[in-house]
Amino acid sequence: MQSIKPFLYSLLVLFLFSSCDKDRKGNSSEDEAVEMLPFSMIPSTKEYPKLSDNYIKEKKTQIENFFTDNYANDFENISFLVAQNGQIIYEKYNGYADKENNILNSPETPLHIASVSKVLTASAILKLIEAGKLDLDQKLTTIFKEFPYPKVTIRTLLNHRSGLKKYNYFTDDDKVWDKSKNITNQDILNLLITKKFPLDHPTDTHFVYNNTNYVLLALIIEKATGLKFAKAMKQIIFSPLGMKNTFVFDETSKISKATPSYKWNYDIYPFDYLDNVYGDKNIYSTPRDLLKFDLARNDPNFLNKSLLDQVYRGYSYESKGIKNYGLGIRLREWDNGIKIFYHNGWWHGNTSSYITLRKENAVIIALSNKFTRKTYQVKRLSVLFGDYPFTLKDTTSNEE
Repeated sequence: MQSIKPFLYSLLVLFLFSSCDKDRKGNSSEDEAVEMLPFSMIPSTKEYPKLSDNYIKEKKTQIENFFTDNYANDFENISFLVAQNGQIIYEKYNGYADKENNILNSPETPLHIASVSKVLTASAILKLIEAGKLDLDQKLTTIFKEFPYPKVTIRTLLNHRSGLKKYNYFTDDDKVWDKSKNITNQDILNLLITKKFPLDHPTDTHFVYNNTNYVLLALIIEKATGLKFAKAMKQIIFSPLGMKNTFVFDETSKISKATPSYKWNYDIYPFDYLDNVYGDKNIYSTPRDLLKFDLARNDPNFLNKSLLDQVYRGYSYESKGIKNYGLGIRLREWDNGIKIFYHNGWWHGNTSSYITLRKENAVIIALSNKFTRKTYQVKRLSVLFGDYPFTLKDTTSNEE
């Protein structure tokens, strides 16, 4: 399969990207045509067996019952999709994309996917590594001049073992940042360089989930491509895969482009000084677009096997437990060898869950723009496709 890559890339260069993307308010005037990069992701070419009508009917009934039992009464906002072998088995779109203007959520409504953005950011980095533009164990001191942490590498950013301080913590100090001003990724890098905050722990000694890591990964993508993160992601992932309702929100975006997010009582979340930061968050997408992404990411052409094997493995075993983190993806692994790969997200009123069942070629996606922890319960649907140690009825755990 690897040998067909050059042909597919050439084909896509000739035929893709003649139209511009649309935002929530209509056509975008930027990028009338999108250039393809040699290391862009490509749509899946893998052929899966067609699901039988009886199989689809059975699974759809089970999923619909789960949805009704858990979300029908109090989960008012949800964009939800379950698919297998590239075929959508069930999808549901409830609630308001914009309550103030009476706009309902739909399959085309881009919602803030919060930390699920990290999976996409990591995917772009991995494509750059495969193309030889970056090295997995490259030190950040070779990328950013005067970066004061000599042991931090791209790998330790991807797997959250860098030891760096969390930017939302150090920027909360009025002596460090004036919160009346919106902060950018470059501002965060500048603060790390000028303030030289001590590491929270020595690099590569243990796992601490940290958004700072993915802020820096977004800047590394900009350095490696010479493009702003939004444009680089569009060229590497969104446009090649036909993700027409997916975009990055950054400091150049109009606030009207962002689908509002709400507290539990439908009070709107106002923008704050952290809302222009990207890479760790700030990708807006839809379940249907994320299905396209999932298919491409699980295609044999996504990465060479050597690199892919490093993505889907745990790196942090200092403490015993089932939870771990790979390169841009969460995992749980049990003593019997069963593994599940996923990522959740939470930013303001937005919660998200992406579960990719690689062995069963299935994906479960739930996005909400009205705060609830119930989004994370959709992982329980994995029992419908494989021998995963969850139960459909147990909803006592709402952990992120």
